[in-house]
Amino acid sequence: MTALVVSSVAFANEGGAHHELFTAENVKDYGLRILNFLIFIWLLYKLGGSKVKDFFVGRRDGIKQDLDDLQSRQVEAEKKLKEVEASIANMAQEKQQILDDAKAQGEAIKTAIIEKAKHDAAALTEQAKRTASNEAQAAIETIRAEMADMVVAAAEKIVAEKLSAKDHDKLVDDYLTKVVLN
Repeated sequence: MTALVVSSVAFANEGGAHHELFTAENVKDYGLRILNFLIFIWLLYKLGGSKVKDFFVGRRDGIKQDLDDLQSRQVEAEKKLKEVEASIANMAQEKQQILDDAKAQGEAIKTAIIEKAKHDAAALTEQAKRTASNEAQAAIETIRAEMADMVVAAAEKIVAEKLSAKDHDKLVDDYLTKVVLN
């Protein structure tokens, strides 16, 4: 192609003189140039072809490997994303479950506290009744003892006022007789 351009330029410079493009000399020149070019390509292929081929094949394989790695990483990322989304959805359910469990435990504790308070109140009421009954019984016994002492004192006073020494001796004899006979 370069020769064609050179010929055209030479033709234009000669003022339009007619030159033939395919003369024996030109064909020989073109043939040698083509042969030179083919030898150059063959040498490049023999000396560096395998390296160039390996470079492009290696590059192609590297790109393919990178794409495969990217696809596998994308699949892994999508899988992890689904797991995270499922975990987030489960978190809401778990949160609600925990809240429900805590509320149920709170209600159970509340019920237990109320029942214990009722039981303790009933026990305290029963104990207070027993204590009041015991204190009332003790008070009645104290009052009876005091009344008995007062009755004895009053009876002694009445007997001492109305009983003569002769009546006193007669009472003592009657009492001793009753005791001895029984």
